Amino acid sequence: MSPQSNLRPVYLTAVGAYLPGQAIDNEQVEDRLGYVNGKPSKLKSKILESNGILSRHYALDLNGNTTMLNEELAAAAINDALKQRGIGIDDVGMLAVGTTQGDLPVPGFASMVHGRLGGSPMEVLSAGGVCCSGMAAFKAAVLNVGAGDHDTAVAAGSELVSRIMKASRFVEITGSDGSTRTELNAEFLRWMLSDGAGAFVVQDAPRPDGLSLRVEWVHLISHANEHDTCMYTGARNNRDIKAGTTWLDAPTIAESDNNGLMNLRQDVRMLSDVVKLGVEEYVRLVKRGLINPDEIDHVLCHYSSDFFRGDIAKLMAETGLDIPEVKWFTNLHTKGNTGAASIFIMLEEAFNGGRFKEGEKVLLMVPESGRFSVAFALLTCVGPQDSGTVTTKVSDTIPRWKPTDVSMLEPRMQDEAAINSSPFGAISDQDGATDLQRRLMIDLALVWADFERMLRSLPIMKRLDRGEADIEDYKRLLVNLRQQVMEGSRWIARAASNISIELFPLRSAFIGHASDEHRDYQIIERDFCSVGGTMDEIVKQPKNIGSEALSAFIFERASHTDPLDLLGAMFIIEGLGKHKAAAWGEQFKEQLGLADDQVQFMLYHGSADDSHFGELKEILHSEYVTEEVAARIVKTARVTARLYVLQLEELDNI
Repeated sequence: MSPQSNLRPVYLTAVGAYLPGQAIDNEQVEDRLGYVNGKPSKLKSKILESNGILSRHYALDLNGNTTMLNEELAAAAINDALKQRGIGIDDVGMLAVGTTQGDLPVPGFASMVHGRLGGSPMEVLSAGGVCCSGMAAFKAAVLNVGAGDHDTAVAAGSELVSRIMKASRFVEITGSDGSTRTELNAEFLRWMLSDGAGAFVVQDAPRPDGLSLRVEWVHLISHANEHDTCMYTGARNNRDIKAGTTWLDAPTIAESDNNGLMNLRQDVRMLSDVVKLGVEEYVRLVKRGLINPDEIDHVLCHYSSDFFRGDIAKLMAETGLDIPEVKWFTNLHTKGNTGAASIFIMLEEAFNGGRFKEGEKVLLMVPESGRFSVAFALLTCVGPQDSGTVTTKVSDTIPRWKPTDVSMLEPRMQDEAAINSSPFGAISDQDGATDLQRRLMIDLALVWADFERMLRSLPIMKRLDRGEADIEDYKRLLVNLRQQVMEGSRWIARAASNISIELFPLRSAFIGHASDEHRDYQIIERDFCSVGGTMDEIVKQPKNIGSEALSAFIFERASHTDPLDLLGAMFIIEGLGKHKAAAWGEQFKEQLGLADDQVQFMLYHGSADDSHFGELKEILHSEYVTEEVAARIVKTARVTARLYVLQLEELDNI
C-alpha cells in the first residue's frame, strides 16, 4: 500500500507477544538443546559473541522435550493482543499469520491457529517464508481492513524453531584429516534462533482509550530472481535444487533426515548481500518521498544478529540519509532472534513500554535472508481523535542530510570487502555537498545497484559465483576487456577534444585519464598469453554485438560539445574496476589455480581505480554539474550499464 491508495485509514490498536518458558542465558543454551555426539560445540562461543544475544526463550523443558506447539505460541500472542484491546476473538473478521515452519506440512498454519483460538468463522491467510512472512501477514491484514472487507483483523508472526535445533538432529562431518565437526551452515542457526510469537490488532479506527499506530504504508519486495537460496531446509545444497533432490523425493522421510536434508541451513557467505539489499531499498523509499529520515522518531530494524548492526549503520551513513542511533530500538539481546515474530515482539515492547508519543513516526525494517526479501512499514502514533489524514507525501525531494555519530554502531566483526563494495560507498564523504550533488550521487548509486543486479544474472557471473568457471570463461572475459580498454582511451580523448575552453580543467582531467588507460591493454595481453592464449587470438577476435553497441553509443556521446554526461559512463566503468575487478581476479585465481601474475590486470585495477574513482567524485561535486548535466549523467550511466551487461551476455556469441 502507499499514501496514494484509496483505502480507508487503518490503525494498529494493540500489540501482544508471548515468549515460552523462562529466559535462558548463553550458558544454558547447549544444555537445553543438547550436545552433538556428547561434545561441546567448537563454534558456539564465536557465534554467540558476534550475534550479541544474551538471553532467549525455548519451548523446551529441561530434558529437551517440546512443551508447546507453534500454533499455541501464536494463539497466546493473539489472545494477549486482543485482551489489551479489550475485544474477543469473535470480533475478528480476518486472521493472517506468518511463520517459517508450522507444526504440520498441511493444512495452512493460519487455519491451525484459528482452530486453536476458536471463535466465529473468519477469513484466514497463511504467509510462508522466513522473517518477512510476519510482515506479509501484516500487510494482508492492513489491506483487508483498508478495503473495507472487515473492520477488525489480526496479524501475527510465530516461530518454534528449537525442536529442529536439538542435538539429535545434527551429525558430524569427518574431514580429510580425520577430524570431526558439524556443518557450519547448519550449526550457525543453532545459536541464532529461538522461539516466540507476536500479534497486532488492526482496525479501521483508533482505539478510544489510548495510543494507536496509524499505518501510512507497508512495502515488501523480493529479489529472489537475482540470488540463490540463502536460508533453507529440505535440500542438501542451495545451489542445486532440482527435481529429485528435495526432502519429498527420498524413498522415506527418515532417509531425508538421515542425509541431513531436514537441517535448517544458512549460507553465511551470502549474508552481507542481505544487508546491502535492505539499505538499497531504504534509499529507494527515501527517493520516492515515502521516508524522510529527518521525520523518523523511532527505527525498529530486525537485524538477525548484532554482527550486522554496524554494517547497516555504516551503509546508511554512507548514503547521507542515516537516522541517528538514539532513535533505534531493538530487544534482540534479551528476546533473541525469533524470525517472523521478531518485529512483532520488538514493537510490543516499545509500544507497551511507553516508548512512543503522539505525533511520532515509527519505521519498521525487516531484511530477510531466505531468498533476499525486505519489508518496511511506516507508522504514525495517534490519539483517539485522529482524523485519519495520511501525513506522508510522495515527492522527488531528498530530505536535508545531517551527519550523525554512529560510533556506538561500529561493527565488531564484518566482511569489509563485501560492505565496501556497496553502491553507496561512492556517495560518502559528502560533507558540504549541495542538494543537487547529493541527489546526483544517490541516483548514480541506484543505477549501480541495478547494474550489479543485472551482472549477477549473467551466465558467466553465475558460474564464477558458484565456483564453476573454467579457463575459457577467463580468456573470453580478457578478450572483451582488451577491446574495451583499447576503445576507452580513444573515446576519452575524443571527449576531451570536444570540451570547450571554458571547461579547461575538465579537459585536462579527461586527457590525464586517457593517458593512464592507454597502456593497460598490454597487461591484459600478458595475462591472456600466460593462460595458454596467443596474441593472434586476442588481437584478431571480433567484437560481439554488445561490445559494438557500447562502443557506438559512447563514441556518439563523446562527439558532442562538452560531453559531460560521459561522467556517467566513467562512473560505471571505473566502478567495475574499484568494486568488482579484484574480487573477480581472486575468484578466477582460486578456481583455476592461477598465480598473481596471471590475473594481474584485474588485481591491478582493484587498487588503481580507487584514485580514478576519487577524481571522478571530485568532478561530480564540481560547479560544472548543473541540473541539466546531472540528468544527462544519470541517463548515460544507465545506458552504459545496460550495454555493458549486453556485451557480457554475448561473450559466447562472437
